[in-house]
Amino acid sequence: MSFYTAICSNFLFPLHERIKGHDSVALRKRLEESQWWPAEQLETYRIRRLQQFLVDIGQRVPYYQQLFKQLDFNPNRVRSLAELQQLPLLTKSDIRANVENLKATGHGPLTRYNTGGSSGEPLIFYMGKRRKSHDVAAKWRATRWWGVDIGDTELVVWGSPMELGTQDHVRRLRDALMRSHLLPAFEMSPQNLDRFVEAIRVTRPTMLFGYPSSLSLIAQHARHNGIALNNLGIKVAFVTSEKLYDEQRVIIGEVFGAPVVNGYGARDAGFIAHQCPVGSLHISAEDIIVETVRPDGSPAAGGEAGEIVVTHMATADFPFVRYRTGDMGVLGNAPCACGRSLPVLKEVQGRTTDFVVARDGTIMHGLALIYTVRDLPGVERFKIEQISLDQTIVKVVAGPAFGAAEEARIIRDFKARLGEAVDVRVERVDTIANEASGKFRYVVSYVKAFGINKEVSGA
Repeated sequence: MSFYTAICSNFLFPLHERIKGHDSVALRKRLEESQWWPAEQLETYRIRRLQQFLVDIGQRVPYYQQLFKQLDFNPNRVRSLAELQQLPLLTKSDIRANVENLKATGHGPLTRYNTGGSSGEPLIFYMGKRRKSHDVAAKWRATRWWGVDIGDTELVVWGSPMELGTQDHVRRLRDALMRSHLLPAFEMSPQNLDRFVEAIRVTRPTMLFGYPSSLSLIAQHARHNGIALNNLGIKVAFVTSEKLYDEQRVIIGEVFGAPVVNGYGARDAGFIAHQCPVGSLHISAEDIIVETVRPDGSPAAGGEAGEIVVTHMATADFPFVRYRTGDMGVLGNAPCACGRSLPVLKEVQGRTTDFVVARDGTIMHGLALIYTVRDLPGVERFKIEQISLDQTIVKVVAGPAFGAAEEARIIRDFKARLGEAVDVRVERVDTIANEASGKFRYVVSYVKAFGINKEVSGA
């Protein structure tokens, strides 16, 4: 650890958090102890904390006061994590319809947030200081697994235009002191890619953090132009908020000369899981309970894929209890060789919008279609939009090598998977924009599947 990093980690950042009324420093130290507890001790702690959390919201949150009364649910009797399943799943529609009733009586300062949602209808929710402190502590613990601390130079490829517009003078000063640099992920023009590559080369960050689609695009641009970035001393590239595809992991790792580390979370659900040096995606279990459920809401079996459902126990001021994330995943049941007792999220398969539905009702991951388009000559960028069971549009930014034969191949392969009667259209476009959040999705389906309305699943 450099002298400047030590000053930031042990003095400047703790002072910053204390001024903001956050407990992240003490929480991070506590998390670094609890991750090594025996599994039985961690389970006992989580049950006790869940009971306290449910008692609290049952007393202070109008929505749960009424719900617990209707269900005759007594949180004081909770003796296992499984008893959480007595409560209904919480959807984005539930939150939209009950925003004020989800605020706890006597809550502290709340900050308003929203997610975009692929339908354009935002999810508005609120976050208190306790939730923010726990999220900061969880991320901080994970970066330290990889030898990176606050004050080490960080380059972040992130953010919507709205988020970037909120970079006031105080925040810019804080980021400068902490040596954190922000690049706008939604501005991926060739000119800006030149600028981003140069920023990385000059900054020589210890850590990269961003969307896998954005970091892989920067890496591809650097490789295409023969610019070496694997000699800068980058220790780790953290990716999150999108599915990390194998080819993205390879090119990011090769170009930047660093391990590519997956993180899973969302603005609404929190920092849920982070990858350890052994490779397991560990759940931040001290704060978060993760379930996977089938389309009918019943628990998925061990090794079975299901929708990820999250209960965040640091959200009493605006509770998230059994919240449907719209993501698909598989829970692990084997301990990790790293020695941490934190449970493992074995696999995150992507958002429900990353899945497509054939005309006969078969549900398949978008990878079944992605590979066809990705491997064709002349395809520079693409996006697959399943409009309905009867129509799918493939937008392609095409180079000279992409011709009629390649277009016919897409139509033939897609019909073979989706159904011969499906109208598959290939549209050649000049550019394909990222979403307003800065993310990029190769597949977006508006067809209902997994028991939820996919077109309103945000991130």
